[in-house]
Amino acid sequence: MTTINNYEQALAFIHGRPRFKKKPTLQRMRLLLQRLGNPQKNLKYVHVTGTNGKGSTVAMLRAMLMEHGLTVGSFTSPFITRFNERICLDAQPISDDDLVLYTQKVAKVVDQLDQELTSGGPTEFEIDCAIMFCYFAQVQPDVVILEVGIGGLWDSTNVIESPLASAIITVGYDHMKYLGNTLAEIATQKAGIIKQNCPVVIGKLPAEAEQVVRDTAKQKDAKLYCLGKDFSATVVKPGLYLTINYQGLGLGRLQCRLNLAGDYQAENAACAITLLQVTLQKLQLKVDPGAITQALANVTWPGRMEMVNEEPLMFLDGAHNLPGIQALVKTLRDDFNDREIYLLVGILADKQYQLMLGELASLKNVHLMLTPFAGPSKQRPSALPEDMEADIQTRYPIEQADDWQAGLLTISREMSADDVLVVTGSLYLISDVRNYLFEN
Repeated sequence: MTTINNYEQALAFIHGRPRFKKKPTLQRMRLLLQRLGNPQKNLKYVHVTGTNGKGSTVAMLRAMLMEHGLTVGSFTSPFITRFNERICLDAQPISDDDLVLYTQKVAKVVDQLDQELTSGGPTEFEIDCAIMFCYFAQVQPDVVILEVGIGGLWDSTNVIESPLASAIITVGYDHMKYLGNTLAEIATQKAGIIKQNCPVVIGKLPAEAEQVVRDTAKQKDAKLYCLGKDFSATVVKPGLYLTINYQGLGLGRLQCRLNLAGDYQAENAACAITLLQVTLQKLQLKVDPGAITQALANVTWPGRMEMVNEEPLMFLDGAHNLPGIQALVKTLRDDFNDREIYLLVGILADKQYQLMLGELASLKNVHLMLTPFAGPSKQRPSALPEDMEADIQTRYPIEQADDWQAGLLTISREMSADDVLVVTGSLYLISDVRNYLFEN
């Protein structure tokens, strides 16, 4: 039997579980929750998926719901500083004591299922979800925002039945091993969170992906709110931190300043404001435009174009896939075209690192420093700098570091106070660098 007496043992149990099984299924997750008394029942959910942008959208929606006076649970992944960040109540991570308590509860059932199931017991993410559901069943927030782990259709969060609203923020190429090799196949997985008669908010999706989502919504009689058709956000003050005009549903021309950096946040904010309106309508609550502007002006989300130093300017951006890197490149091109940009880049070996690096190398004012880092497991190492660099053409010679600490030190000696430094490529790298910066 598993022994869990403290926080370290709880984390060791969680992280010691297998990450994936060969066959996708929700049966094991449902069985685990059934044995735990179905804690996922009787809570009100907003369900959010997307290749990129879902974390920022969750952060903005959470801030706006809280500003409307609601208690809000949120489940996100991965964490940046500590595991507890994944399960929050009103943006405050679950306490160590509560994490131990609910891990103990879940572990007892996991031990039983390990013995009973021929395919093996629950995975790490299934256990994360079970702990989260048990915790929120106890504290009973007004709304729980669930961020999908991967895809949607077979994601462990997809055991919920009738969310207040669902959202598909973006569809792009990532996790193709699990989701498929075409945008239509990936969209089919993400559209799996659409439920009968439950409204769906979607961002700007590629045409073939949007068609899949529209067809699924029609089959499920789910009302669709589409960015660019049913709601919009226009940038009225460009720059790193945007001011936008939002229009849609019950709101006409609401001006908001966003506290999250990056051009792409305009579309994420538009989806979040629409989700807020749909959610409040379901809860029969009034929308307060002042609460929206207040929340968006103060919202924070670590590791996503997060400014961690002013002079020289330094950002951490967990652009961990090709669409994320493309969004970062657009931001750098639009906002820092007149400055030298130093990029410290580390990418997991199972990502499209050549394509990602090619996008970054397309910037004429960029200096690339490639670094290895500690991946999440031996099975998922970081790509080696020499493999990443192969056949990449750049204006300035690409540099390689033995580790990210050495890379940062070299860059700090090369750059001037007017230059910009961005650490990017993997959220695991961002987590390491962020912990180092905020501990020192």
